Amino acid sequence: MQRAERRAAILEAAMELIAERGYRRTSLAAVAERAGLTQQGLLHHFPSKELLLVGVLEARDRWDAAAAASGSWRTDTLAQLVEYNATRPGIVQAYTVLSADSVTEDHPARAFFEARFRAVREALAGALRAEFGDTLPGGLTPERAAPLLVAVMDGLQLQWLLDPERVDLPASFRDFLRLLGGGEAGPVAGEGSGAGRAEGAGPVEGAGREGGAGDDAGVGKGGCAR
Repeated sequence: MQRAERRAAILEAAMELIAERGYRRTSLAAVAERAGLTQQGLLHHFPSKELLLVGVLEARDRWDAAAAASGSWRTDTLAQLVEYNATRPGIVQAYTVLSADSVTEDHPARAFFEARFRAVREALAGALRAEFGDTLPGGLTPERAAPLLVAVMDGLQLQWLLDPERVDLPASFRDFLRLLGGGEAGPVAGEGSGAGRAEGAGPVEGAGREGGAGDDAGVGKGGCAR
């Protein structure tokens, strides 16, 4: 196995275990075992648990950036990203567990998420201004609407992970975009359709390739994944 393949295997294993157990209950030994390496072999790539966490978070952002290959963020791009996230509940779950856990004192990912949310709000404000100008149809500026957009994306992911049979993640987000743009919402999302459900969103061996249940204290679940 080449160095890049080993690193990717470690990150995938860490993502799976964080989704299942939470960051604090995920040990380096468990990650190494799932990745098929010795703990010493893992430490060669990630000398500490904190550096491994940063690697997981950066990898997730790279995957999101690849999903938005156009490089131009607009609301339809966000809708496509939400649809993509609906196919990878394990990654969304690990993100939600980590972002919720990061509000605790001295969490190693707190600074990462603080900076990330600032950057996301700024990027979304720019996307909204490019699409709607200085004022959205409801009267909000892009800067005031951006935190609401982030909250809807993350909040819908949490509800979807908890109740995938009743919450259609992609359709619900598109409903919100219609409201944001001053349009009318379409048919009720997810009523009996099962579309956008988190298949296998409970604890599953190999979650993160899809599935796994985060059970950290104070955490409901799930990537936005943005």
